[in-house]
Amino acid sequence: MINPELLEILVCPITKGNLKYDREKSELVSTSANLAYPVRDGIPILLEQEARELEAE
Repeated sequence: MINPELLEILVCPITKGNLKYDREKSELVSTSANLAYPVRDGIPILLEQEARELEAE
């Protein structure tokens, strides 16, 4: 779980766009960068090298 207040101020480190929390996968998703950043033990890991590329739908 991630603090909702924290989620309001976090942005993608690459695009500076909004992030959406995917509770099921425990990730912060940046659709503008096409990346998903992991959240480990409630801590967002906003490093490009830790992010995974989103699959095309």
